[in-house]
Amino acid sequence: MQVLPEGFALPPLPYLLALVVGLAAVGYALYRRRPAFTDRHVLALAPWMVTGSALHVAYALGVLPPVTEPLMGTPSVYLSVAVVAGGVWVVADAADVAVPTTLAASGVVAAVPAVGLPVAAALSSGSFQPFWSIVALAVSLALGAAVWFGLKTVRPETAVTRWAGALAVFGHTLDGVSTAVGLDVLSFGERTPLSRLIFEFAAELPTAELIGSGWLFVVVKLLLAGVVVSLMADYVRDEPGEGFLLLTLVAAVGLGPGVHNLVLFAVA
Repeated sequence: MQVLPEGFALPPLPYLLALVVGLAAVGYALYRRRPAFTDRHVLALAPWMVTGSALHVAYALGVLPPVTEPLMGTPSVYLSVAVVAGGVWVVADAADVAVPTTLAASGVVAAVPAVGLPVAAALSSGSFQPFWSIVALAVSLALGAAVWFGLKTVRPETAVTRWAGALAVFGHTLDGVSTAVGLDVLSFGERTPLSRLIFEFAAELPTAELIGSGWLFVVVKLLLAGVVVSLMADYVRDEPGEGFLLLTLVAAVGLGPGVHNLVLFAVA
């Protein structure tokens, strides 16, 4: 049975070694400095998550310089972006400047050309069609906000996760909604085996002909995000640094694929 997503492959050895060394160096520097880690830091990393997702789309379209392509596959692109973002964090912390602001600003600077590359390629070929990406984003914003406020109402203790919890909920909402749009509206396939099983199960239900099979994936993602954020609340309160670090990972595995879907739908 396939476990890893389609397209998952390690880069050539020289690139892999460079990534390992870079991650080790940045990780050691952050470990030595022990910088503060709050919900604002988690939110500031969101543009870097967008950067990685957009670069992977550019990689899939073949519009990146050949020398950088091995760093932009799966999972290399996420490791590459982590090295750069971590390096910015180390430098900002050493310079004693506002780390969240520096992280967010530099992430936006990186995200603009990363998104611009596939968009420019699509514009030049006449294939730029952002309508369904805009629809998926709008629905995700509304649904994610409703789920977040509902979660805080049902489990008030989750409010301690603040922006980090909200980003995690929104990220997984975006992943769920955009994936459902890709499957039911745009006829895209699903590369992740577990997600594919959910879609196949939903396709066998009586609701499939009426509302498609993507709705079940949306529900699963919302429930997963709500449960994880609720469980993380106590950890964040007792160990905020480690708790927010884990919430960063939770947010990234939702927001990353979600943004990837939005960019891909607009340019493919």
